[in-house]
Amino acid sequence: MKALVLTEYGNKMEVKEVPKPELSETGIVLKIKANGICRSDWHFMMGDWDWNGLNIELPHVFGHEFSGVVEEVGSKVTKFKVGDRVVVPHAHGEGTCEYCLTGHSNICDNGSVAGSTYWGGYGEYVSVPDADRNVVHLPDNVSFEVGAALGCRFMTAFHGLVDQVKVQPGEWVAVHGSGGLGLCLVHIANAIGAKVIAVDINDEALQLASEFGAHVTINGREKDAVQEIMEITGGGVHVSVDALGIATTCRNSILSLRKRGRHLQLGLTTAEEKGYVSLPVDLIVLKELQLVGSSNMPVSRFPDLMRMVESGIIQPEKMITKTVSIEEAADILVDMSEFKTPGITVVNRW
Repeated sequence: MKALVLTEYGNKMEVKEVPKPELSETGIVLKIKANGICRSDWHFMMGDWDWNGLNIELPHVFGHEFSGVVEEVGSKVTKFKVGDRVVVPHAHGEGTCEYCLTGHSNICDNGSVAGSTYWGGYGEYVSVPDADRNVVHLPDNVSFEVGAALGCRFMTAFHGLVDQVKVQPGEWVAVHGSGGLGLCLVHIANAIGAKVIAVDINDEALQLASEFGAHVTINGREKDAVQEIMEITGGGVHVSVDALGIATTCRNSILSLRKRGRHLQLGLTTAEEKGYVSLPVDLIVLKELQLVGSSNMPVSRFPDLMRMVESGIIQPEKMITKTVSIEEAADILVDMSEFKTPGITVVNRW
């Protein structure tokens, strides 16, 4: 099969012919119809996150935002058949640890992650393990491209805003970083009824943020984002999100909060921070701020997200700014080094 393969960290990925994955008795083999190009793939390409224990043997086929059609079904699979349209939420639980048993499969002690634990959606086919637990049917009225967008960024934004910091209608929400994840956050926060401020250094990304629900946009290169937010909101936002994971956006997010505000950390750090960012601890204490982490989303929450998509309350298709071939995907990933990829780009041609 054709796949985009990383053979050396820090280098551009290459299109190669690789073996088709084998079927497991509890899994399915999926013919990929769409795979989102996520900034996490850029981190993988650069060899980031070894400080989190992520050491992936190369060569490897990444890609963790994918949807497709079931091509083969394992003997122990009961919920899927050949020809089913499905999406694969990228964080898998194995079902027996204390976190899975209490509804938090996204942080399973023995879980797996699509595209890193096993080869992912930059290949024409993917073998997905434990399908009954970790694969979701894709409704006929939801496109494969939208399904791919839901598999990481939309579900991560939904879980963070709805479950973790519990955004309420009428609250001010600031989103620091208006890439694919940031735009999903803007769109969902607006759908909840919050008043949204989008911050970025790219005017094209900010224009997209306006189209997708941001009430105010701030270019952080041109203005002091924290000062602007304090003035606009009369003392700070109720919720602020670091959607990027660099030291500047993390600190600015915390500094943007009003008293008793909630900071949501979604972005993972780069090689510069290696997981550690200095924070204004005294301010956190004196303003009684909350710092909340959020990772992926439990598969059990997917029906609620999907209902919002089917009803048109949230519209991921509007955020898909480009569809490309697998050959073009390598250049898109390289461009992410300079934040040149506004919106969501999806591979849908092999």
